[in-house]
Amino acid sequence: MSTNLSAVLQQLLQNTSNVEVLQQLMTPDATYVSLNFDNPELKKVMPWTGTHKGAQALADVFTAIQRFWKTLDFKVTDTIEQDSRVAVFGSFTYKSNVTGKEITSPFGLLARFEGNKVAYVQFLEDSYGTAGSFKTGGTTRFHSDPSGKEVQV
Repeated sequence: MSTNLSAVLQQLLQNTSNVEVLQQLMTPDATYVSLNFDNPELKKVMPWTGTHKGAQALADVFTAIQRFWKTLDFKVTDTIEQDSRVAVFGSFTYKSNVTGKEITSPFGLLARFEGNKVAYVQFLEDSYGTAGSFKTGGTTRFHSDPSGKEVQV
């Protein structure tokens, strides 16, 4: 009998802070990549970003996220399962627990499995937008367009 990997991933997403359940669903050395592999500047704003190992680390990430934001909405719009991989796409709305600002972001999640256990998860979102929900003032200058001028945001 084969395992429905999408259902396993759904269980994981419904139990992100329950270490006992996560340990049953994940390999012991499972990797979780939150937004980037390692970005010290973003980590100052969102300390859970980067690469993490194991069920406890995943629970710690989602506990931190809930300390910073209240989740107002989380919608999965598409799920694609192929061999030992599952991709999930959708959107979420967070409200900053400090500033009260709300952000709605698209997300993409890739999970790789070993057998019927999650071995790797990579979560991507609009990091610029979500970090912006914490912004309290000031401007930042950018110069991205080679033929354009610097802009302030």
